[in-house]
Amino acid sequence: MTETNKTSETSIYPILPETRAQTMASLALAWDGQWFLKVHDKFGWEAAAEINARVRIAFAKLEMRAILRALGKRSADDLADAAKIWRTYVQMFGGDTGIFTGEQIIEGGTLHITVLKCAAWEGCKRAKLERADQACLTCEAVWQAWYAAMLPGYEVSQEVIARMGYGAPQCQFIVRAVPKADSS
Repeated sequence: MTETNKTSETSIYPILPETRAQTMASLALAWDGQWFLKVHDKFGWEAAAEINARVRIAFAKLEMRAILRALGKRSADDLADAAKIWRTYVQMFGGDTGIFTGEQIIEGGTLHITVLKCAAWEGCKRAKLERADQACLTCEAVWQAWYAAMLPGYEVSQEVIARMGYGAPQCQFIVRAVPKADSS
């Protein structure tokens, strides 16, 4: 007599939503890191860093459009709302795992960002490549990409003040958002 094993959608292991989110965030960072390492192995550090920065900027826009949709919003109301949306995204992505540690302070149309811990930079250091600033190259424009995607009615610019990958004790960025002139 032969026994048949039937599987159904109920025959899976339950995973808590928090554990699922943390696992997926960890895998996303690992995927990004492995992608960079394989491009590095094939084409060298310069090509891998350039391609990674370009992909990260494009993905930043996708991230913010996705979180806006999840929140039922077309855009952020203003810079303060955009900062709240960004923090919501980071928390959803695994913020409680320490993926980002820092602060954001808004003064008028200016957002001051301080990064105290960067999981991407820490991963770069662990890879022990000839340079560990690959994540820093992405940050040259990623904040602008995030905030511009959320604030289409604004001119968004970014200024890099300091980066840990270049010896600073913390990363610091300034994002400015100025409403675009009404073209009506």
